[in-house]
Amino acid sequence: MTTIQMPQLGETIVEGTILKWLKNEGETVARDEPLFEISTDKVDTEVPSPVAGTVTKLLVAEGATVPVGTDVMEIDDGAGGAASSSGAGAPRQQAAATEPAGTTDGTPAAATAAVATASSSGAAPAPSPTEIPDRGPRSQILSPIVRRLARERGIDLATVAGSGEGGRITKADVLAATPGAASVSTPAAAPAAAVPAAPAAVAPSPTLAPAVTAAGAGEDVQPMSHIRQAIAGHMLASTNQTARAWTMVEVNVERLVRLRTAAKEGFEQKYGVKLTYLPMVTRATVDALREYPLVNSRLDGDSIVTPRFVNMGIAVSYDAGLIVPVVKGVDAMNTVGIARAIADLAARARAHQLQPDEVQGATFTITNPGPYGSLVSVPIINQPNAGILSLDAIQKRPVVVEDDAIAVRHMVYISMSWDHRLIDGELATRFLARVKRNLETWDFAEDLGL
Repeated sequence: MTTIQMPQLGETIVEGTILKWLKNEGETVARDEPLFEISTDKVDTEVPSPVAGTVTKLLVAEGATVPVGTDVMEIDDGAGGAASSSGAGAPRQQAAATEPAGTTDGTPAAATAAVATASSSGAAPAPSPTEIPDRGPRSQILSPIVRRLARERGIDLATVAGSGEGGRITKADVLAATPGAASVSTPAAAPAAAVPAAPAAVAPSPTLAPAVTAAGAGEDVQPMSHIRQAIAGHMLASTNQTARAWTMVEVNVERLVRLRTAAKEGFEQKYGVKLTYLPMVTRATVDALREYPLVNSRLDGDSIVTPRFVNMGIAVSYDAGLIVPVVKGVDAMNTVGIARAIADLAARARAHQLQPDEVQGATFTITNPGPYGSLVSVPIINQPNAGILSLDAIQKRPVVVEDDAIAVRHMVYISMSWDHRLIDGELATRFLARVKRNLETWDFAEDLGL
């Protein structure tokens, strides 16, 4: 007998959701044949069977979210006895969505929290952020996102009742919780003469939810896919948790346009990928991040974490929504290497072939709506990054050049949404000015090997 477990799909992944059973009880299965589809915050995956045999028991219902290492299926492989497997074999990856948006902070976290025990006197200790009351079989399971949200919002998880299956605390539960809601003992009242009367509290005006009109004739209704739900959750979490500000510069890219026009055919023949503006913008951005490393940082509670490397998230649209694959160690690459890495990740994202670790660990993000005609955009920050840069459409515009002459040049707006908790306006403007100067003055021909 072989027991299949929820596999570990990435170092920060602690749980997964059974999307669909591909084999039912009583059905035979061949070695490496897909058993079930699972979803994490990052990717969807088909898990192949490590053995051949007959499925004897499904231990988890479709739609259930369980921690890594949970037994989910039993297969009679004819060997007798009991064996355990985590779903060995290379999982078949399918890309799922994150926000430009989307992500965990890359810090490994345990799958479960410690369970509070009674003291020697028999009284239960007061709950703390690491001692979660047992409100169900899954109430002790805390994902890295839940832990981080609670820490950033000052929420004691012991006060949060989980709405997920088995009492699991979800991201929505944390977002709905009130900071500082932990119950505390009330001190004895002081004499009336010693304490002045406090002014009457003014109740805040209730926030009215927008009215929702039921679907009627001529309207189609379909449930949100789990990918769309993940995108929605990431976008809302970023909006609620960041102090987003925005800055834009206009860049003269006439030299880049002329270089690309002259070199694109030879570049593709030599390197096997198309030459676009995105690798050059990425290269210029990496240099600016080296000059202003705080823009490459993230918040971890009350601490600022600044990596000594750059992992660049590149937002990619595909048939299911949006995903942000990550070019790891992009600061060690030239423009050719960046072009190859971006082309490879984008192609595999659209083919649903990304690996889980390829959509984690971004330290900064670039989104590129320009090819679709966007002139100015205000992207949502891809948490836990401090900023996201947007490359919009390149257009010919009349501009003032040397000697106050007016000429037609290829121009582009490059903007950045940034988290004002980490970055101030001066730093954001200096950073974008560095990106602008790089793009207007660098000679990329040598870097492109041309």
